[in-house]
Amino acid sequence: MFKIIEEIVTVLVIIYIIKFVVRLFLPLLARKVVEKASEQFQQQYQQSQPQQQNTSEKPRETKKVGDYIDFEEVE
Repeated sequence: MFKIIEEIVTVLVIIYIIKFVVRLFLPLLARKVVEKASEQFQQQYQQSQPQQQNTSEKPRETKKVGDYIDFEEVE
C-alpha cells in the first residue's frame, strides 16, 4: 500500500520538477531561436542588397516608337 503511494508521490514530484525546469529554460531557448532567425534574416537581406543596388544603378532604356497620330473618321 505504501509502495503505491510512494510511486505516485515520486511521479508527481518529477512532473513538478519538469514543469519548473521548462518554465525556467523555455524563455531562454525561445530568445535564442528568435535571435538566430533574426541574424539569418539580416544576412540574407545584406546579401540581396548589392544585387538590388547593381540593378538600380543601370539606367532604364525607353523605347522610342514614334509620334502619336490621332486618326479621325471620315464620312
